[in-house]
Amino acid sequence: MSETPLLIVGLGNPGPKYSGTRHNVGHEVIAELASRATPQAANLSLNRKTNAEIAELAPGRLEARRVILAQPRTFMNTSGGAVKALANYFSVRPTDIIIIHDELEQDFGAVRLRLGGGDHGHNGLRSVTKSLGTKDYQRLSVGIGRPPGRLDPASFVLAKFSKKEAAEVPIIAADAADEVLQALT
Repeated sequence: MSETPLLIVGLGNPGPKYSGTRHNVGHEVIAELASRATPQAANLSLNRKTNAEIAELAPGRLEARRVILAQPRTFMNTSGGAVKALANYFSVRPTDIIIIHDELEQDFGAVRLRLGGGDHGHNGLRSVTKSLGTKDYQRLSVGIGRPPGRLDPASFVLAKFSKKEAAEVPIIAADAADEVLQALT
């Protein structure tokens, strides 16, 4: 068992205005993972030193090793500073970080976990890569699909899910949480 904690960060934008938007699907997955902690669900609370809402889980509550669940309180495009602060505060190597983010280039609901790679134009990932100084961290991408017609991608990611999509988000968050936990075994 590794002594180093695993840091799982769900990217998104802070505040109720952005709740339920495509860009905040990373927050949905963190909430799902927190709900799976045993013997009771974990609650996230503000850690001022890292500017993030966190839940620190002892070994065995979610995984065999210590896990830190986090949601930066920064906007998506500047997430890297909070991720770097979390990594420093908890002494986590980049390879022990999983960043959960929305992905325009994947079909709605598709989930993919990979180590390293490009940012595919995702400003949150670009910020994390710049702040960590490496691309060698894990990324769990959650597909939100392409915007319909000529809708601007920035407007699309900041829009709420449609009623039909919103009904599927809990299932997608559960699938994403399953992918994370399966990769850890």
